Amino acid sequence: MPVGCDLAHIAQSALISNDNPTRVAVAVSGGSDSMAVLHVMAEVARTCGISLFAVTVDHALRDGSAAEAAGVAQACEGLGVPHQVLVWQHGEIKGNLMDAARRARYGLMADWACGLGISHILLGHTADDQAETFLMGLARRAGIDGLIGMHAGWNTGGVRFLRPYLGVTRQALRAELVRRSVGWIDDPSNENDRFTRVKARRALTALQPLGITVEGLAGVMVNLSAAQGAVQQSTHDAIGMCREHAGAVMFDGVMWRAAGAEVQRRLLIAALRWVSSGLAPRGAGVDRVLQAVERGKDTVLAGCRVRMTADGFCVVREARFAGVSVLGALWDGRWQIIGPFGPGQEVRALGAGLAECKGWRETGICRDVLEVGPAVWAGETLISAPIAGFKAGFDARIVASFTQFVLSH
Repeated sequence: MPVGCDLAHIAQSALISNDNPTRVAVAVSGGSDSMAVLHVMAEVARTCGISLFAVTVDHALRDGSAAEAAGVAQACEGLGVPHQVLVWQHGEIKGNLMDAARRARYGLMADWACGLGISHILLGHTADDQAETFLMGLARRAGIDGLIGMHAGWNTGGVRFLRPYLGVTRQALRAELVRRSVGWIDDPSNENDRFTRVKARRALTALQPLGITVEGLAGVMVNLSAAQGAVQQSTHDAIGMCREHAGAVMFDGVMWRAAGAEVQRRLLIAALRWVSSGLAPRGAGVDRVLQAVERGKDTVLAGCRVRMTADGFCVVREARFAGVSVLGALWDGRWQIIGPFGPGQEVRALGAGLAECKGWRETGICRDVLEVGPAVWAGETLISAPIAGFKAGFDARIVASFTQFVLSH
């Protein structure tokens, strides 16, 4: 069977297994991978009666990006595919540039797709990208979850993103473009050693004489994925060692010590992510926390405090990271506050306001947890602290429990 037919079949199978959508988009950067997906999907759309769109995100980070987006628009016009350029409007970017760009890219595309009733967006990531991701995971000492590669599909902003070609090499997609006499643009940032992924790409080339190839690493990731499933089941079985406590997670010390190291690690990471409403912390930081727990020492990580207790330890929010929310919005990513809000009122951590909650001891919730719990303020005047016993017509609840979080990840 010709390569082009294989690629079309892969795309069709991915769509059928993901609700068989009728309005689909392809994210096109002008590089070989996404251009190949665009051309293959243009044929699939005509054959299957799918309404196909294309979208390009111009990150506005280097000279020439706008011209490249215009080149993609021209290619789409030739294929009869409606195309939109989305420009990332940003100021000074602090921290991890690649991560910030990735978040912005998916957010922009999701918003655009929702506005047009597009339910699925196809991406051009390949087996080579998977292998690079694996090496990057090794470099940061990742656990199983960080070594199984990118997800084939996930939801963002009501849109399903799909990576149908994670089992196909970059060379195979380029061969498809050559077969069609279609050119592509090589992003100059792919040669910039400043980026970790570029270093991983070059490392893959250097490792080939040892027999470490894209195809070989794909097999390793399949094996690790199977192992991940077994560890996930063990983690779910051990969830009883954790108890949700007004937004904190309490760990039973006896059950903790009886659990395996990987189960301990996974539950700790889950607690840190749930309490902070954030991404998984880096491996070195998790190792440090595990060592502190072993020594019976308090520590901090990822906007959380890990505090030893009489019968184990707890993971609780650090007050300085809890932030402020406007009326009606989730507070600290987890708390929904309901009540008779008035003008100028906002939700932030209770803190020293606990002294005004005379019956807080009757709640059975410890001071450390209450101080970082939600409270309604009008300037410096405490209006309500629902979980500290000072309701004043308000109520507060967690929108998704820790147990739900663990079982769904």
